[in-house]
Amino acid sequence: MSHGTRSAGPLTDGPVPAGRHAVVVGGGLAGTTAALALADAGVSVTLLEGRPRLGGLAFSFQRGDLTVDNGQHVYLRCCTAYRWFLDRIGGAALAPLQDRLDVPVVDVRRPEGRRLGRLRRDALPVPLHLGRSLAAYPHLSLADRARVGRAALALKGLDLADPSLDTQDFGSWLTAHGQSPRAIEALWDLVGVATLNAVAGDASLSLAAMVFKTGLLSDPSAADIGWARVPLGELHDRLAREALDSAGVRTEVRTRVTSVCANGDGGWSVQVPGESVRADAVVLAVPQREAYELLPAGALEAPERLLGIGTAPILNIHVVYDRKVLARPFFAALGTPVQWVFDRTAASGLKRGQYLALSQSVAQDEIDEPVAGLRERYLPELERLLPHARDARVEDFFVTRERTATFAPAPGVGRLRPGARTKAPGLYLAGAWTATGWPATMESAVRSGVGAADAALGALGRPRPRRLFAIEEAAHSVFPGAGPGTPGRQPEGTGAAPRGGPGED
Repeated sequence: MSHGTRSAGPLTDGPVPAGRHAVVVGGGLAGTTAALALADAGVSVTLLEGRPRLGGLAFSFQRGDLTVDNGQHVYLRCCTAYRWFLDRIGGAALAPLQDRLDVPVVDVRRPEGRRLGRLRRDALPVPLHLGRSLAAYPHLSLADRARVGRAALALKGLDLADPSLDTQDFGSWLTAHGQSPRAIEALWDLVGVATLNAVAGDASLSLAAMVFKTGLLSDPSAADIGWARVPLGELHDRLAREALDSAGVRTEVRTRVTSVCANGDGGWSVQVPGESVRADAVVLAVPQREAYELLPAGALEAPERLLGIGTAPILNIHVVYDRKVLARPFFAALGTPVQWVFDRTAASGLKRGQYLALSQSVAQDEIDEPVAGLRERYLPELERLLPHARDARVEDFFVTRERTATFAPAPGVGRLRPGARTKAPGLYLAGAWTATGWPATMESAVRSGVGAADAALGALGRPRPRRLFAIEEAAHSVFPGAGPGTPGRQPEGTGAAPRGGPGED
């Protein structure tokens, strides 16, 4: 098994028993999930990843003594597939969930001492579980709070299987249901920007309704938030590799696939530099543009639709202070360019001071801005939000940029997202951008991997691992009709002087 460089021997040692060997192209969450699911069913699996690590767009890197995540990623209790993934790799205890939803929301436009509001739930049935929190939420007027409740009930009544929802934008729907610009900013976009990577006016009503119905209106505990207390690389690379090893998957990194083509005997040939890997089934778990380039002719009825699935960036700003400036693990902000701020001190290994990570979705206007300009804009904003930051020294300031962090959840994107099966027998697709019913999240990526593996197992005549049924049941309970469900840049910084994200293929 090769983990750092290609092994000296060939990827296949000779004839492979019919119906027993699968190649998974791509080592993000979708590909890793597909490989594990196939291996658990007794299929011989080779996983090929072009980068030197697994994890796709949810990874870590070293910056001096710090272990830094490229961006802050969170998940919710309703993310049953990602929770399965964490259990499967032995990482659930390293990314725990809140006991109960609690989101501090700070509005810098209010007087100090009256800036903090909270979105949290009670142990009551839906929708009463949020009633007390919304009634006391200081960032909305009394009239806005009442109208929010009526809009939530209307949202709960939408049929997620209705294809017309994908043709409408969420912002227009909210306006038509009495939501003021302030309510959209202080509630709907507060959640939607972080989960969809789009403001309400640019988001498909179908995807937005899915997020709010599943996360806030399906089960009282559905929106409890979880996040990694260790670097993402510990979960999505190290523990994932160990799980793949234990399952018998042959993992090859730094191995770029150049073509995928069908053999005359019903099998497949996957071309890598210097050799061809034979397979009875292939799962393409790569971003949509790369999938388009690798798909053989005729595999999809309209492959150009993949190129119509746009992308959206996420900017992550990293600040290391010489002292503690934030007492809580995270908060969301209003009245400022800052969106969400997380304390990454312990996870990064920082021994002195505090390390904060700012996750900035919908970053089209800032994604290419120089570090100096971002520093000039965001450090004063942090001082407005965090009084203790005004006396602290900035030890380090750097930026990570994911220009294609997620697919753009624009109206009409639903008809462009393909399912797991292609028209070519034995060839399957996986990735957060495929038709999972979810926006571009870690949950969508894992669900897509399960769906692709499930389709392949049926074609290969292999039994389905029993433990995957739990994902299916949970998926259909919250989203009837749903399937089961790019290299990052190194940081730029100004040295010692001077986060949903969430998506994954």
